[in-house]
Amino acid sequence: MGKIPASFRTSTVPMATLLKNPPAALPKQSTVVEPPEKPLHFSKKKFQLLGKSKAKKTRTATESPKPPVFFNSPSLLDAKKIFTSITTTYPTPLDLRFHNAVLQSYSSIATVNDSISFLRHMTKSQPSFSPDRSTYHILLSQSCKSPDSDLSDVHQILNFMVTHDFKPDQVTTDIAVRSLCSADRGDDAMELVKELSFKHSPPDSFTYNFIIRHLCKTRSLNTVYNFIDELQNSFQLKPDLVTYTILIDNVCNGKNLREATRLLGVLGEAGFKPDCYVYNTIMKGYCILDKGSEAIGVYNKMKEEGIEPDLVTYNTLIFGLSKSGRVKEAKKFLDIMAEMGHFPDAVTYTSMMNGLCREGNALGALALLEEMEAKGCSPNSCTYNTLLHGLCKLRMLERGIELYGVMKSGGMKLEKASYATFVRALCKEGRVAEAYEAFDYVVESKSFDDVTAYTTLESTLKWLRKARELGLAA
Repeated sequence: MGKIPASFRTSTVPMATLLKNPPAALPKQSTVVEPPEKPLHFSKKKFQLLGKSKAKKTRTATESPKPPVFFNSPSLLDAKKIFTSITTTYPTPLDLRFHNAVLQSYSSIATVNDSISFLRHMTKSQPSFSPDRSTYHILLSQSCKSPDSDLSDVHQILNFMVTHDFKPDQVTTDIAVRSLCSADRGDDAMELVKELSFKHSPPDSFTYNFIIRHLCKTRSLNTVYNFIDELQNSFQLKPDLVTYTILIDNVCNGKNLREATRLLGVLGEAGFKPDCYVYNTIMKGYCILDKGSEAIGVYNKMKEEGIEPDLVTYNTLIFGLSKSGRVKEAKKFLDIMAEMGHFPDAVTYTSMMNGLCREGNALGALALLEEMEAKGCSPNSCTYNTLLHGLCKLRMLERGIELYGVMKSGGMKLEKASYATFVRALCKEGRVAEAYEAFDYVVESKSFDDVTAYTTLESTLKWLRKARELGLAA
């Protein structure tokens, strides 16, 4: 499956110049930003067989069937009856894991006070059951998810733990912070971190960076900076390299490259050396803004600092240069990355094809597809969608239809942009029935929501009707 139609192999670019290295010397790559699509080089029959194969789940020797415990009501009385019934009828001794599972099941639908009462009932009716720290952490996690506007439930569980000789530790802090953040209680998470830090249970670096990442997504940058400063000044909790990387990534996503550059300087002043990931993040920010020269500057600085670029570095740079219309420069980096032992993958080639299509060189993009396959790199759905969009934009509809056929035979999904361009190109040529067929395929393959697919087709048909009235379309 996925063979290139014969008409695609008429590129004016000589294959001898495209294949600089024999295919056997180039291993298949799997380092991509997104999970790879299904292989596109099998026959249709083999593709279908692969699609049907599923890994069978097998039970290991250490696994045992869990008893059926279901609490349909938050009633404490009903919960006690169910627990008593199970403990008196279940044939094997019930361990800590079982009791914790029962407690978690009930506490997920009950109030904090009822959950505490239920735990007391469990320990009283089952003297062999001795709750450990994980038991109290179950109650803590549920208390963080309660809809209360303050931390009273959380404080109640923490005090309950202390009375049973389980003082909060870093695991306790981590569970509380993650649970509060998952319940969208970021302000409470910040307050609790400060409280626990004051009581000698500060967060470790993983918890610290988790809450910083969460706040970057949900709060203003000033709020994040103030929180970091307060932890550093009051509790000597300092940001590390991961923290700065999170902050740089956040400001780059917000297209604030000036702040990213400032943070890079702060990072150095704090005694940290930027790693490849930090530079890749800043480079990505420049590429989003179509600032290819600045992206190359980041690449050169990496080399000066003795940091070896990785595959992501080259893919980011090639993407940015291709996007900004500097395909020739991107092609040079394609050769450089191969010399450095980083072989192009689907992301690399797709970025190049996008750039070639943008500058009107559809034949060059098709030749690159042929080179890609010859070197053993499987194109994915994004590759074909990029080509389909480019071919239709450049009024090479027949080639686009052939490529669409390849996509259909491989069961690939259409993206919104390529679908819209394809449908518009078909309607321009008066091939409305084929446009409807493309709509049917989008619905059948569940490429994206039906409403968007229909709205796109409908607006295109309205445009066609007006164009015909004005004599601008056949």
